[in-house]
Amino acid sequence: MPKTEVGAVDHSVEKTNQWLEQLAGELGKPGDRTYAFRVLRAFLHTLRDRLPLEESAHLAAQLPELLRGVYYERWRPSRTPLTYHDSGTFLDLVAAEALLAGETEAGYAVEAAARVLRQHVTPGELADVRAVLPSSIAVYLEGEQP
Repeated sequence: MPKTEVGAVDHSVEKTNQWLEQLAGELGKPGDRTYAFRVLRAFLHTLRDRLPLEESAHLAAQLPELLRGVYYERWRPSRTPLTYHDSGTFLDLVAAEALLAGETEAGYAVEAAARVLRQHVTPGELADVRAVLPSSIAVYLEGEQP
């Protein structure tokens, strides 16, 4: 039996909260969903802006509906993908959007967000995303599925 519309919203909120709780734990700040949300939004936006349009949409399809809305927030597809190739720029962009102290904190945050992403996105989709990213950025998405 299909979920009611309200049930689907409730489920999406529940899944999003699971992601945020997992990320808060990965960041060493259990229970701090506000910080986790800032990090996750910045990570997803920065990743989205570096991906080709089609791959970006494929990744979004695997996010909970609520996070999919966050993912597409302020997106300008005509300006993507951005063409930088270095991880420093990727980390700087995450740090700026998440209001992090700099590249070191952003590196830690990106690694944590990528661990959570790997728990929820299929290995095939992650492989597709890694295949279109420069190796210096793709390395963050490598690792074992739980």
